[in-house]
Amino acid sequence: MAIAFFDLDKTLLAVNSGALWVRHELERGHITRLQALRASMWLARYHMGFVSLQDALVQAITHLEGLGEDYLRERTVLFYEEHVRSQFRPGALRALEEHRAAGDRLVLLTSSSGYLSELVARDLDLDAVLCNRFEVDDSGLCTGRPLGEVCFGEGKRSYAQAYASEAGVSLAACSFYTDSYSDLPVMEVVGRPVAVHPDRRLLREALRRGWPVVSWGVPGVVGSASMDLSSPQL
Repeated sequence: MAIAFFDLDKTLLAVNSGALWVRHELERGHITRLQALRASMWLARYHMGFVSLQDALVQAITHLEGLGEDYLRERTVLFYEEHVRSQFRPGALRALEEHRAAGDRLVLLTSSSGYLSELVARDLDLDAVLCNRFEVDDSGLCTGRPLGEVCFGEGKRSYAQAYASEAGVSLAACSFYTDSYSDLPVMEVVGRPVAVHPDRRLLREALRRGWPVVSWGVPGVVGSASMDLSSPQL
Protein backbone atom coordinates (compact mmCIF):
# COMPACT_ATOMS: atom_id res chain seq x y z
CA MET A 1 0.00 0.00 0.00
CA ALA A 2 1.12 3.53 -0.76
CA ILE A 3 -0.29 6.97 0.01
CA ALA A 4 -1.05 9.72 -2.50
CA PHE A 5 -1.19 13.17 -0.88
CA PHE A 6 -2.95 15.97 -2.74
CA ASP A 7 -2.89 19.73 -2.20
CA LEU A 8 -6.20 21.50 -2.82
CA ASP A 9 -5.95 25.07 -4.12
CA LYS A 10 -4.67 25.35 -7.71
CA THR A 11 -3.96 21.59 -7.62
CA LEU A 12 -7.14 19.54 -7.30
CA LEU A 13 -8.96 22.82 -7.85
CA ALA A 14 -8.34 25.24 -10.69
CA VAL A 15 -8.88 28.18 -8.31
CA ASN A 16 -7.65 29.51 -4.98
CA SER A 17 -10.52 28.90 -2.56
CA GLY A 18 -9.10 31.40 -0.06
CA ALA A 19 -9.41 34.32 -2.46
CA LEU A 20 -12.89 33.15 -3.48
CA TRP A 21 -13.93 32.90 0.17
CA VAL A 22 -12.99 36.53 0.83
CA ARG A 23 -15.03 37.67 -2.17
CA HIS A 24 -17.97 35.47 -1.15
CA GLU A 25 -17.95 36.73 2.43
CA LEU A 26 -17.89 40.33 1.23
CA GLU A 27 -20.79 39.76 -1.18
CA ARG A 28 -22.83 38.13 1.60
CA GLY A 29 -22.12 40.97 4.01
CA HIS A 30 -20.26 38.76 6.48
CA ILE A 31 -17.17 40.95 6.35
CA THR A 32 -16.64 44.63 5.63
CA ARG A 33 -14.80 46.06 2.64
CA LEU A 34 -11.98 46.99 4.99
CA GLN A 35 -11.68 43.41 6.23
CA ALA A 36 -11.75 42.12 2.65
CA LEU A 37 -9.05 44.62 1.68
CA ARG A 38 -6.86 43.55 4.59
CA ALA A 39 -7.26 39.87 3.67
CA SER A 40 -6.42 40.62 0.03
CA MET A 41 -3.35 42.59 1.12
CA TRP A 42 -2.15 39.64 3.22
CA LEU A 43 -2.51 37.35 0.20
CA ALA A 44 -0.75 39.85 -2.07
CA ARG A 45 2.13 40.30 0.39
CA TYR A 46 2.49 36.52 0.61
CA HIS A 47 2.67 36.16 -3.19
CA MET A 48 5.31 38.91 -3.28
CA GLY A 49 7.33 37.10 -0.62
CA PHE A 50 6.95 39.73 2.11
CA VAL A 51 5.09 37.53 4.63
CA SER A 52 4.57 33.82 5.09
CA LEU A 53 1.17 32.35 4.43
CA GLN A 54 1.39 30.80 7.87
CA ASP A 55 1.31 34.29 9.40
CA ALA A 56 -1.65 35.17 7.19
CA LEU A 57 -3.47 31.99 8.21
CA VAL A 58 -2.96 32.64 11.91
CA GLN A 59 -4.14 36.22 11.41
CA ALA A 60 -7.28 35.02 9.60
CA ILE A 61 -8.10 32.46 12.30
CA THR A 62 -8.04 35.14 15.01
CA HIS A 63 -10.94 36.87 13.23
CA LEU A 64 -13.14 33.81 13.86
CA GLU A 65 -13.19 34.40 17.61
CA GLY A 66 -16.74 34.30 18.94
CA LEU A 67 -18.22 32.86 15.76
CA GLY A 68 -20.47 29.81 16.17
CA GLU A 69 -19.00 26.66 14.66
CA ASP A 70 -22.37 25.49 13.29
CA TYR A 71 -22.90 28.86 11.64
CA LEU A 72 -19.41 28.76 10.09
CA ARG A 73 -20.03 25.25 8.81
CA GLU A 74 -23.33 26.33 7.20
CA ARG A 75 -21.63 29.28 5.51
CA THR A 76 -18.90 26.99 4.19
CA VAL A 77 -21.41 24.53 2.72
CA LEU A 78 -23.09 27.37 0.82
CA PHE A 79 -19.73 28.67 -0.38
CA TYR A 80 -18.65 25.21 -1.52
CA GLU A 81 -21.83 24.57 -3.47
CA GLU A 82 -21.78 27.97 -5.17
CA HIS A 83 -18.10 28.47 -5.94
CA VAL A 84 -15.93 25.40 -5.37
CA ARG A 85 -17.68 22.18 -6.31
CA SER A 86 -17.50 22.89 -10.05
CA GLN A 87 -13.79 23.72 -10.03
CA PHE A 88 -12.08 20.31 -9.85
CA ARG A 89 -9.50 19.85 -12.58
CA PRO A 90 -10.34 16.99 -14.99
CA GLY A 91 -6.79 15.65 -14.76
CA ALA A 92 -7.04 15.64 -10.98
CA LEU A 93 -10.09 13.41 -11.07
CA ARG A 94 -8.25 11.08 -13.43
CA ALA A 95 -5.20 10.94 -11.16
CA LEU A 96 -7.38 10.14 -8.16
CA GLU A 97 -8.96 7.21 -9.98
CA GLU A 98 -5.56 5.89 -11.08
CA HIS A 99 -4.29 5.88 -7.50
CA ARG A 100 -7.54 4.37 -6.26
CA ALA A 101 -7.27 1.56 -8.83
CA ALA A 102 -3.71 0.91 -7.63
CA GLY A 103 -4.98 0.47 -4.07
CA ASP A 104 -3.35 3.63 -2.72
CA ARG A 105 -4.78 5.69 0.12
CA LEU A 106 -5.99 9.10 -1.07
CA VAL A 107 -5.24 11.90 1.39
CA LEU A 108 -6.01 15.61 1.15
CA LEU A 109 -3.08 17.64 2.53
CA THR A 110 -4.07 21.30 2.53
CA SER A 111 -3.93 24.60 4.39
CA SER A 112 -7.68 25.01 3.91
CA SER A 113 -10.13 24.69 6.77
CA GLY A 114 -11.54 21.41 7.97
CA TYR A 115 -15.04 22.59 7.09
CA LEU A 116 -14.18 23.02 3.41
CA SER A 117 -11.79 20.07 3.26
CA GLU A 118 -14.34 17.60 4.59
CA LEU A 119 -16.77 18.60 1.82
CA VAL A 120 -14.07 18.00 -0.77
CA ALA A 121 -13.19 14.64 0.77
CA ARG A 122 -16.84 13.59 0.74
CA ASP A 123 -17.33 14.38 -2.95
CA LEU A 124 -14.02 12.85 -4.04
CA ASP A 125 -14.32 9.82 -1.71
CA LEU A 126 -10.93 10.45 -0.09
CA ASP A 127 -9.57 8.32 2.73
CA ALA A 128 -8.35 11.09 5.02
CA VAL A 129 -8.02 14.85 5.44
CA LEU A 130 -4.98 16.66 6.87
CA CYS A 131 -5.77 20.36 7.15
CA ASN A 132 -6.21 23.36 9.43
CA ARG A 133 -8.82 22.97 12.12
CA PHE A 134 -10.02 25.58 14.61
CA GLU A 135 -10.30 25.42 18.37
CA VAL A 136 -13.90 25.55 19.60
CA ASP A 137 -14.94 26.13 23.23
CA ASP A 138 -17.57 24.19 25.19
CA SER A 139 -20.32 26.55 24.03
CA GLY A 140 -19.58 25.86 20.35
CA LEU A 141 -17.84 29.16 19.65
CA CYS A 142 -14.51 29.52 17.84
CA THR A 143 -11.72 30.77 20.10
CA GLY A 144 -9.71 32.35 17.28
CA ARG A 145 -6.88 29.83 17.72
CA PRO A 146 -5.77 26.96 15.48
CA LEU A 147 -6.26 23.44 16.78
CA GLY A 148 -2.80 21.91 16.78
CA GLU A 149 0.06 22.78 14.45
CA VAL A 150 -0.73 25.01 11.47
CA CYS A 151 -0.88 22.84 8.35
CA PHE A 152 1.48 24.82 6.14
CA GLY A 153 5.10 24.41 5.05
CA GLU A 154 6.99 22.48 7.70
CA GLY A 155 3.65 21.85 9.41
CA LYS A 156 2.37 20.05 6.32
CA ARG A 157 5.41 17.80 6.40
CA SER A 158 4.76 17.00 10.05
CA TYR A 159 1.16 16.03 9.28
CA ALA A 160 2.24 13.85 6.33
CA GLN A 161 4.97 12.14 8.34
CA ALA A 162 2.64 11.43 11.26
CA TYR A 163 -0.07 10.03 8.99
CA ALA A 164 2.34 7.80 7.05
CA SER A 165 3.95 6.56 10.26
CA GLU A 166 0.58 5.66 11.77
CA ALA A 167 -0.36 3.82 8.56
CA GLY A 168 2.94 1.96 8.57
CA VAL A 169 3.92 3.38 5.19
CA SER A 170 7.32 4.81 4.29
CA LEU A 171 7.22 8.30 2.80
CA ALA A 172 9.42 6.88 0.04
CA ALA A 173 6.30 4.96 -1.06
CA CYS A 174 4.19 8.13 -1.16
CA SER A 175 3.30 10.66 -3.84
CA PHE A 176 2.50 14.33 -3.36
CA TYR A 177 0.85 16.62 -5.88
CA THR A 178 1.01 20.40 -5.44
CA ASP A 179 1.28 23.71 -7.27
CA SER A 180 3.14 25.63 -4.56
CA TYR A 181 6.79 26.20 -3.70
CA SER A 182 5.70 26.51 -0.06
CA ASP A 183 5.09 22.74 -0.12
CA LEU A 184 8.76 22.00 -0.82
CA PRO A 185 9.23 20.46 2.69
CA VAL A 186 6.78 17.71 1.75
CA MET A 187 8.04 17.24 -1.78
CA GLU A 188 11.55 16.66 -0.51
CA VAL A 189 10.56 13.69 1.68
CA VAL A 190 8.15 11.72 -0.54
CA GLY A 191 9.21 9.21 -3.15
CA ARG A 192 7.26 10.82 -5.98
CA PRO A 193 6.80 14.60 -5.85
CA VAL A 194 4.73 16.00 -8.74
CA ALA A 195 4.38 19.69 -9.63
CA VAL A 196 0.87 20.48 -10.89
CA HIS A 197 0.47 23.84 -12.65
CA PRO A 198 3.41 24.99 -10.48
CA ASP A 199 4.15 28.56 -9.49
CA ARG A 200 7.33 30.05 -10.91
CA ARG A 201 9.62 29.06 -8.03
CA LEU A 202 8.32 25.49 -7.88
CA LEU A 203 8.64 25.12 -11.66
CA ARG A 204 12.31 26.07 -11.51
CA GLU A 205 12.91 23.69 -8.61
CA ALA A 206 11.05 20.82 -10.27
CA LEU A 207 12.96 21.17 -13.52
CA ARG A 208 16.26 21.39 -11.62
CA ARG A 209 15.52 18.21 -9.65
CA GLY A 210 13.89 16.30 -12.47
CA TRP A 211 10.46 16.10 -10.82
CA PRO A 212 7.40 15.56 -13.06
CA VAL A 213 5.57 18.73 -14.06
CA VAL A 214 1.98 18.18 -15.20
CA SER A 215 -1.06 20.07 -16.42
CA TRP A 216 -4.43 18.78 -15.24
CA GLY A 217 -6.51 21.18 -17.30
CA VAL A 218 -9.44 23.33 -16.24
CA PRO A 219 -13.10 22.36 -15.75
CA GLY A 220 -15.53 22.98 -18.56
CA VAL A 221 -12.93 23.05 -21.33
CA VAL A 222 -13.46 20.45 -24.05
CA GLY A 223 -10.35 18.33 -24.53
CA SER A 224 -8.80 19.53 -21.28
CA ALA A 225 -6.60 16.61 -20.26
CA SER A 226 -3.67 15.63 -18.11
CA MET A 227 -0.33 16.38 -19.73
CA ASP A 228 3.27 15.76 -18.65
CA LEU A 229 5.17 19.01 -19.13
CA SER A 230 8.49 17.88 -17.68
CA SER A 231 10.00 16.84 -21.01
CA PRO A 232 13.39 18.36 -21.96
CA GLN A 233 11.87 20.76 -24.50
CA LEU A 234 10.14 22.83 -21.81
